[in-house]
Amino acid sequence: MLRKELEIRLNNAGHDLEWADIKQDLSALKTVTIEEEGKHFAIRAECQGCCGKLFQTVGVALPQVIRKVA
Repeated sequence: MLRKELEIRLNNAGHDLEWADIKQDLSALKTVTIEEEGKHFAIRAECQGCCGKLFQTVGVALPQVIRKVA
């Protein structure tokens, strides 16, 4: 059901993406948490392939590349 909705939204936005590419690019989007002098930071990997188009199509903002976490 979610996959079908995503495919509909991608088609409406003019994107013709392969499901295997979508899964691969989303799997590559990782976040690592590090600690430096008692402060914690989350560092997001660079978006690859169609990942940015996916987030834009569903109206979700990508997390910042580096952000402070509690």
